[in-house]
Order: sequence, then structure tokens, then C-alpha cells
Amino acid sequence: MGFGAVAVLGCVAVNAILHADTESERARWLMLALLVAVRASIGFQFQTMGSVSESLVAQLGLSYTEIGTLIALFMLPGLVLSLPAGYLGRRFSDRILMSAGFGALAAGGAIAAFAHGFGQLALGRVAAGFGFVVSTIYLTKMLVDWFHGKKLGTAMSLFVMSWPLGIAMGQIGHAWVAENINWTMAFAVASAYSAVSALAIFLLYRPPVHAPRAREIGPIGLPRDELVLTMIAAVTWGLFNAGYVVYLSFAPQMLVAGGYGATQAAGVVSLGSWLMIFSGAAFGKIADRTGKPDLILYGAMAVAVAVMLLLSQTGLAVTLSLAFGLVGMAPAGIIMALAAEAMAPQRRAFGMGVYMTVYFVLQTASPPLAGWIFDRSGTPFGPLAFASALFAATAAGYLAFRRVQRAIARRQ
Repeated sequence: MGFGAVAVLGCVAVNAILHADTESERARWLMLALLVAVRASIGFQFQTMGSVSESLVAQLGLSYTEIGTLIALFMLPGLVLSLPAGYLGRRFSDRILMSAGFGALAAGGAIAAFAHGFGQLALGRVAAGFGFVVSTIYLTKMLVDWFHGKKLGTAMSLFVMSWPLGIAMGQIGHAWVAENINWTMAFAVASAYSAVSALAIFLLYRPPVHAPRAREIGPIGLPRDELVLTMIAAVTWGLFNAGYVVYLSFAPQMLVAGGYGATQAAGVVSLGSWLMIFSGAAFGKIADRTGKPDLILYGAMAVAVAVMLLLSQTGLAVTLSLAFGLVGMAPAGIIMALAAEAMAPQRRAFGMGVYMTVYFVLQTASPPLAGWIFDRSGTPFGPLAFASALFAATAAGYLAFRRVQRAIARRQ
């Protein structure tokens, strides 16, 4: 199924390139294909901890609170580094910063591969988190630079789906490697993928001719209206991803409690991630064509909430996972596109630093809280109920963005 997903994404990219009307249009889709390929390595790296958690609990004696903390440590550097990383865009090119970011991701995975306890694993996750901050900020900026005002919904949906593509690859691949070889090899493979991504960005990426250069970027800061919209957009994206991460981390435990084997549970949960790759791109295109992203978002969040609350019925696990991927997670690109609506192009590097700071606060706090709920309740239903609340809050955040946006437009 993984090769099928990659093949479909490849066909979409090739079709777009072949039917491009101009050289600049072809370059746009080629850059999108590159950004999707390297961004998948981030999801692949992130998923290592969730996929090998059972091995770490059994072999190193870690608690689920510690597992949740290690998952969150991947996000922790973003709390303090997002704004400085956004400022670096005034001094260095996107290509240089991105290559350095993926290099840090590779180093973090290598440290974790040689770990013998919580402290060393934590060091590896934090090191990888440094790379995650830089790569996440500038990958998004690079995508918006290329597609701002031109099929952004479609491009953003394809771009955003690279994260679940990498995660889905990790759900199956890391779990298999941990069971058949050892958990350390899962981190080593993820590290190698990040290293290849660093090299690919350095050698192949080129900015669009109209993108603001480092020395042309305006003053630091965001006007009040842009700041408010950026903060709301970031909260909405953070809640959505926090719900997804909690689902990825604790849904397999629910299935194992219902009688599934560990690898089988990982496979069932990964069905949703694989399906997201297709549904996200399709829903992004539908949103562009119909002009009704709001309706898609609210319906999808209702499905996501229902899936979280019903997953304790493990006999329905396959159906629920498919529904989650087909509908529940499909509007990821729609939510991410709010960032482009919130800030002007010349303030995009700094604005993405603000955006990602808020995002990382939510991402860092949610997995340990979910792990604490699991430890206190003794059942994975608690974390999944928490995930349902996060998805409901996502819909509320999106509604708030649209209302504030309309209020600003009326005032102007």
C-alpha cells in the first residue's frame, strides 16, 4: 500500500508537470514534488517513538508518561526556537537553513539509535527537534512562496499529506523493524532518510524569482490584525495535529487491549494515514473548485470526533480507521492554508516563526497529557476521548478565524 501511495502522488506530480503551460509552472510543480518528498522524512522520523514504544516499555522499563514525554520532546525546541528561526530567514537563504535543519534531524535520529535509557533518548529527540523547527517553518514558507494565489489549496493539500505519508511509512516500517530486528535500527533508518533529504534540498531546491530575498524582507513584527489571525490559525493547526498525534500514539494500544497483535494494530491504525494521502489531495481540489472549505472542515471534524469515541468498539476498527483517513483528516490542507491568508509575503518568515511557536506549545503539551491520562485511567480510551476534544476545538478555532477575518474586512 505504501508503494501505491507513493505511485499515486508521483503520478499527480508528473501529470501536473506535463500539463503545465509555462516553464515557471513546471518549475512550481517540480519544487512541490521535492518538498513533499523531503517533508515525508520528518513524519517518518517523528513516528519512530510511537512505533517502537512497546519495545521501549518492555526492554528499557519506560512508563507511558515517559513515552508521551519523548514524543513531545520532538516538538519542545519549537517553544523557544521558532521566533529566532524565523529571524534567521533575514540572514540566510531558505536552502541553507533547510539543509541544516535536516542535518539536525539526521543527528537526532543517530543519537537515539545508540541510546540506552530515557536520558539519551531525550537528547536524541531534542536534537531532532531543533531540525524539526527549522525545516517545518521554512518548508511551509517555501511552498507558499511558490503557490501563493495559484492553486494554493491543491498544492497545500498535497504538501500537508507528506506528513501522514511519512508517518504511515513509519507505522508499518518501524514496527516491523522493531519486531524483526531491533528498535535501534528504526531510528537509524529514519536518520538516513533525513540525511538524504538534507542533500536533496541543498542540491535541487531553487526559490521562485518573485520570492522576497533575505535582504528585502521588511521590519521585524506583524501588524495587529495579522498577528491576531496568525495566532488563531496557529491554534487551529496545533489542535488538529495534537489530536492526530494522540490518535497515532494511543489508538494501537486500544486495539491491542481488544485482542490485536502489536503489528496488526499498527497496520490497522496506519490505514487512516495512507488514506489521508489521497483524500487530503482530493478534498483540497474540491475546496478550490467549490469555494466551500468551511463546510468540508466542519463535517470532517464531526467524523473525527465520532471515530475517537467509537474506537473502543474494536470490531469496527478497520471501518473507523478508513473513515478517519477518508474524511476526518482530509481538511489538513484547508487548515494549513489559513497561514497564507493571515500574513503578508514580506513578513512570512517571521510570521511563520510566530505561527510555529503557538503550534509547538500545543504539540508539546498534548502527548504527555495524554500519557498521564492513560497512566491514571489504565485504559487507552482516556487519551482517545482527549483527542476527540482536540478535534472539536479545531472546528471552533476555524470558525473563530473566519469570524475575525470578516470583522477585519468590514473595518477596512
